[in-house]
Formats: sequence, C-alpha cells, structure tokens
Amino acid sequence: MTRPAAPNAVLLCYCACPDTASAQAIAGALVDERLAACVNRLPGVHSTYRWQGAVTRDSEELLLIKTTAARFDALKARLLELHPYELPELVAVPVQRGHAAYLDWVRAATGEAPQDC
Repeated sequence: MTRPAAPNAVLLCYCACPDTASAQAIAGALVDERLAACVNRLPGVHSTYRWQGAVTRDSEELLLIKTTAARFDALKARLLELHPYELPELVAVPVQRGHAAYLDWVRAATGEAPQDC
C-alpha cells in the first residue's frame, strides 16, 4: 500500500490528448486556474493500446503537468470535465528530487492566493 504524498509534494502528471486543440485547451485551463504551474505539450506521440477489445494505434499529444499533491484532486476533476476521451489517461508521479528553487516555484504557482510567479 502506498502512502499519499504530503500536500506540498510536487507531482508530475501525464495525460494524452487526441489533438492539439484539446491539449491547448486543457493546458491553458489548468494553468489559468492555478491547478498546474506549467504544462508541457509534446506533439507526435504514437500510442498503441487496447480499447474495447481491439488494439488501437493513434497519434496523440502528451501533456506533462506540474502540480502539487494538494491541487491534484481539483486538477483531476477539471481535466475530466475538459477531456474529450471517455476514459482519459491521468497518471501522477511524485517528484523525489529536483532543483529546489524550481520545486518551490511549482508550489507557489499552484497556491490558492495569487503570487508573483
């Protein structure tokens, strides 16, 4: 059994989108709403997966989303509202180590109160 991350823990989340328009919309909303400090969009991802009994191959755009454990539930809810897939991918990985100043910036940029970030 895994323990939940501390609220101020930084998470790196992965989410695949079917196209640039949905990826841009999701990325913009998550950052605008302070649910993510930054979202990188990686076009040209080639995915192979099993869906509804068939192997499917698609081109997708991958989102790399930086947030905190405290903001994850709200981020997940918003992503599920915006995402066009019936079953969107959302995987969060705790950041174990990193540049301390960058991780502090992620925490500040996703804080409830606006700060100079």
